Amino acid sequence: MVNGIGGSGGFARDAIQAALSRSAEAASRMDEAKARLQGGAPEAKVGGGFETSLTSGIQEVDQQMKLNDQLVEGLVTGQVTEFAEVAAQVKQADLAFKFALSVRNKFVDAYREVMRMNV
Repeated sequence: MVNGIGGSGGFARDAIQAALSRSAEAASRMDEAKARLQGGAPEAKVGGGFETSLTSGIQEVDQQMKLNDQLVEGLVTGQVTEFAEVAAQVKQADLAFKFALSVRNKFVDAYREVMRMNV
């Protein structure tokens, strides 16, 4: 079913396959986290997992933004002819960036709240 999407360009097919692989990776990470929590994992491992998750999330947003730039350049130079696929990728990159920005704002708000606490 995925192979019929996108005609000759294939950007939509690649995006769907990438989304499916990210879903599978996220499901496996959730299974691993669940196993660690049920197994009574020490807090150091949980902290390392958070750092790893945050780093990988930032890297994914960065990759999406770079892909977005490449697709727009390809559209301008005429290498990419499927405008709908470029528009979909631009929207996906925009949503990913807005989500990352929201997460960052939540961290800043939490930091400010901690700094306001009386000790």
